[in-house]
Amino acid sequence: MIIHDFSKENSLLNQFIREVRDTSIQKDSMRFRRNVERIGEILSYEMSKTLEYKAKSVTTPLGLKTVNIPNSEIVLCSILRAGIPLHQGILNYFDGVENAFVSAYRYHPNGGDAFEVNVKYLASPSIEGKTLILADPMLATGKTLENVLRALESHGTPKQIHIISIIGAKPGIELTDMIFPKNTHLWIAAVDNALNERGYIVPGLGDAGDLCYGPRLD
Repeated sequence: MIIHDFSKENSLLNQFIREVRDTSIQKDSMRFRRNVERIGEILSYEMSKTLEYKAKSVTTPLGLKTVNIPNSEIVLCSILRAGIPLHQGILNYFDGVENAFVSAYRYHPNGGDAFEVNVKYLASPSIEGKTLILADPMLATGKTLENVLRALESHGTPKQIHIISIIGAKPGIELTDMIFPKNTHLWIAAVDNALNERGYIVPGLGDAGDLCYGPRLD
């Protein structure tokens, strides 16, 4: 897997990452969602530099001009709930893509720390031969992405996979590297070292879905 870790660079992205981590700023759910969206926009722009392009002519009021535009069929798949504002940020820049959504959540069968990832809903067009973008804000254990990849198998084999995440933990990134094709690209704004006993990123930012939309109702 090809990892693009933007925490190693100085950019405006760091400001938005600081804000989504800050417990005092997190209280404003609208601002939290907007920051997630802006992070998605920035990572999308960076990702766009690696796509295939084609030349196309455009008619201006004074003549013709040839410009290079993306030449990839793209399917954007987001993991609910926290993936919604990240999806919108990507969609702001890739407004012509096809869209897919998957509901994947942690299930603690015995009420303890151990959990399974359940995929309950998937709506996706064919991804055969296309560029697949997976939007998963928090790459913690990597189990969610593993299950989503399996769920999408019946929809075809993509030509290229890009994963866009806000924050990831090293153990989850290592598992993802083992599972996904070697030419997969991971675009990530920050990488933390550890997970706690319940599989949450430390220091991370907490539960992104709850911060976006309030506690999940079981």
